[in-house]
Amino acid sequence: MEISQLGEFGLIDRLTQDLENVNASTLKGVGDDCAVIRNHDTDILVTTDLLLEGVHFDLTYVPLKHLGYKSAIVNFSDVYAMNGTPRQITVSLGISKRFTVEHIEELFAGIRLACRIYGVDLVGGDTTSSRQGLVISITCIGEAPADKIVSRSGAKDTDLICVSGDLGAAYMGLQLLEREKTASAGRPDFIPQFEGKEYLVERQLKPEARRDIIEELAKAGIVPTAMMDISDGLSSELLHICKQSDAGCRIYEDRIPIDYQTAIMAEELGMNLVTAALNGGEDYELLFTVPLHCHDQIEKLPGVKLIGHITKPSPGCAMITRDGTEIPLRAQGWNPLAATDPVVESPEKEA
Repeated sequence: MEISQLGEFGLIDRLTQDLENVNASTLKGVGDDCAVIRNHDTDILVTTDLLLEGVHFDLTYVPLKHLGYKSAIVNFSDVYAMNGTPRQITVSLGISKRFTVEHIEELFAGIRLACRIYGVDLVGGDTTSSRQGLVISITCIGEAPADKIVSRSGAKDTDLICVSGDLGAAYMGLQLLEREKTASAGRPDFIPQFEGKEYLVERQLKPEARRDIIEELAKAGIVPTAMMDISDGLSSELLHICKQSDAGCRIYEDRIPIDYQTAIMAEELGMNLVTAALNGGEDYELLFTVPLHCHDQIEKLPGVKLIGHITKPSPGCAMITRDGTEIPLRAQGWNPLAATDPVVESPEKEA
């Protein structure tokens, strides 16, 4: 069987389906943004991300300092998605011969900047050689009170579906960078055209983890019933929550938050805007559900948009378009083990 037939999450499910935890301190293993390990009245959160040159990043247009910053941020985001606080990271690198000491120092400058801003300690790691470019593996360790941790599996019928920030900008930033890379081929004096689209480039190259949203939820006394960060696309993440919560959902097209620059770029590239917002990925916003009685509190939270509600499992998962048509949701976001790259196409039949 080809790995592409299963995809990333199918492969993980297959490899770990009979995995049993033998330690009482292991509260949650594979299947969430972080593993959860009990330590008295505080639970430890552990997550790891692996980034490969040519798969996850292109150094033609990604500065090493930005890459270091983003590599740390995507790990912090996983911890926040469990309603926790990141505390430490370890960094392991595979380095090919084309990189100098100064290159790696620049990469680490970005990692250290992220750690300083988010109050995280860099406590160790490893280095080795690589024959095919740069490899970055970061493990983040966080913590949360035992009664505050949020997984993907707690969404209930009638819960409200919420999302922070706006969606699709990081994907449009990637398309813009790829377009300018193609245009620059063979032109050493080429100047990329980013005027008026700086927000899109920043969302792709220098995302931020939504610590502020976690803090606002805590101030409001709201503990989400389920939560994920949006790394692979809204559709994919929402389907994960519904699968693990044994639930369905309805989201509304006119409630999906989209920035003006994202809309302009989608029109310029001839892409469907809503499909890009649903499936683009790398926004690192928070997708979460809260009980219905939190409606008024959620409406007052800055940076949070109510986009739909959880249902019983039988109706399935769908988006309601502006004209009232119900379109089944399908995971079309980033899948590194798929046979082909995801395509952002018109959502005439499936979103």
